[in-house]
Amino acid sequence: MKLSKIVIAAAVVAAGASSLSTSAIAQAKEQFFPLLSYRTGPYAPNGTPWANGKQDYIKLINARDGGINGVKLTFEECETGYATDRGVECYERLKSRPGVSLFDPQSTGITFALTEKAPADKVPLMTLGYGLSVSQDGMAFKWNFPFMGSYWTGADILIQHIGKNLGGMDKLKGKKIALVYHDSPFGKEPIPLLQERAKMHGFELQMLPVTAPGVEQKATWLQVRQSRPDFVLLWGWGVMNSTALKEAQATGYPRDKMYGVWWAGAEPDVRDVGEGAKGYNALALNGSGQQPKVIQDILKHVHDKGQGTGPKDEVGSVLYTRGVIIQMLSIEAVRRAQERFGKGKVMTGEQVRWGLENLALDQKKLDALGFSGVMRPLSTSCADHMGSTWARVQTWDGKKWNIGADWYQADEQILKPMIKAGSEKYMSDKKLTRRDAADCQS
Repeated sequence: MKLSKIVIAAAVVAAGASSLSTSAIAQAKEQFFPLLSYRTGPYAPNGTPWANGKQDYIKLINARDGGINGVKLTFEECETGYATDRGVECYERLKSRPGVSLFDPQSTGITFALTEKAPADKVPLMTLGYGLSVSQDGMAFKWNFPFMGSYWTGADILIQHIGKNLGGMDKLKGKKIALVYHDSPFGKEPIPLLQERAKMHGFELQMLPVTAPGVEQKATWLQVRQSRPDFVLLWGWGVMNSTALKEAQATGYPRDKMYGVWWAGAEPDVRDVGEGAKGYNALALNGSGQQPKVIQDILKHVHDKGQGTGPKDEVGSVLYTRGVIIQMLSIEAVRRAQERFGKGKVMTGEQVRWGLENLALDQKKLDALGFSGVMRPLSTSCADHMGSTWARVQTWDGKKWNIGADWYQADEQILKPMIKAGSEKYMSDKKLTRRDAADCQS
């Protein structure tokens, strides 16, 4: 009887071990994407389509391709409300999940807080179109990837565009440009670049901070009316953008003299203002609409199967598409890492970091992925963690965005010295050292 019990107990233990082993294997074949999001609060109208695009692209890769070389993709959202402390809490909770790939903080403030944590945790941060501008320098910021542009590149392109429309950069002399900005790390980030350009071209820079979330701006636009700037740059997010446009309309400031960053150039920013925002300009970091093949694939393989994350008519909107781009780049970084570290294997954060640093998405590759007309080619390296600094300017006609034909590239002659000086100061303050050539191979 005792022997029988022992045999049964051993069988139970063996079965449990087998179950655990099977579970571990199943777990080991899953690449996990933590998704920080904000679907609540004043930034929800902008944060929601961004988050939906990321989820839907993961679902597309699983449904259409069976994952990445057989590795299933999993995810979990964590609500931050755009608050830095909540973002850090989400990061701490999700960073140790098996198969964790990278974090897209969806906030410059959260990015600042995580920049010091990521190197110790060996988890990369992708901050597409936002974050710490000096982190383009991959030799100083090994774990930060501000893909496709920073607030310095965005501000530089806007000044180039205004100068071109005036008939030359020399025509900026004596002009007055006001920066109406979200009083946060996000809104303050373009200031050094604008100050540098003001010094170069002789225009006056007026800085007008707006207290978050930006629903009260009457005092700000009273200052605009009194100072009568030639142009207004809008560095807003969420409800701040539509509020600014409504106040500009109320005070009679011409909307065609207003230029927003790419986070102030989406449907939620202008939809409620409609004709009142006609003529308003904003940077376009990516294309939009339902024509691109990747969007058609999402509709076919995800939404038509009843698996869509949000409303179908939102698919292809500006911020939704940006979410799709972010997730595509994340997944392609994993795929690139697998090419070096083993196809069909789950990649660690360190290996994904290598993939992010060695992306080479030319036009042929983008076309194959279904991203023709959505974004420009992107190529990263150990030294360059941005990969592309191009953007266009779009104009609201009262009903829709019309993207200009001209692509602008940020001026590296201005940016490179600023980035180097900024990264050197950061490393000095934090007592860090630059990477060497050998580290680039790791």
